[in-house]
Amino acid sequence: MESKQVYKLITGPDDETFCQRITKLLNEGYELHGSPALTFNGKEVIAAQAVVLKAASKP
Repeated sequence: MESKQVYKLITGPDDETFCQRITKLLNEGYELHGSPALTFNGKEVIAAQAVVLKAASKP
């Protein structure tokens, strides 16, 4: 059995695909960690969101 990463930083264009990637991770047991970050690369908005496994975030 492959173990899941405890922490992931997801980045990409702020579009429907980015939201689908985050939603998939939430459904797999991750939770949002902190606020999202946004930047503009001159062409499009780029988003970043950290997620952590729920089980790993509990003491």
